[in-house]
Amino acid sequence: QVQLVESGGGLVQAGGSLRLSCAASGRTFSTNRMGWFRQAPGKERGFVAAIGWSDGRTYYDADSVKGRFTISRDNAKNTVYLQMNSMKPEDTAVYYCAAQTGFYRSFQRRGEYDYWGQGTQVTVSS
Repeated sequence: QVQLVESGGGLVQAGGSLRLSCAASGRTFSTNRMGWFRQAPGKERGFVAAIGWSDGRTYYDADSVKGRFTISRDNAKNTVYLQMNSMKPEDTAVYYCAAQTGFYRSFQRRGEYDYWGQGTQVTVSS
């Protein structure tokens, strides 16, 4: 089992920045990739960004966040971060951290992730 705890959400004005953190514990050695997803009211949970736990390779949802959001990790702290800049009201959502074990799995399909955090609310005011 891998436990994930997100933090760093809150209220920010449009154009502002937030940094989310996701602390992993438990069988973290089994983790191959970490991802961030978000779910706005009335919408499905969608992919935001992911990072390889060993190689640090990054993936982004190009249409919505690339160029504004940056995912990173600190292996020593078992923590993944999502730096969000130039935020927009449409970024308002509950943000979830997720962990994926194994290899050759899709980085953007939520069904391919094995463990989830409880989520943290991000609200961007206009």
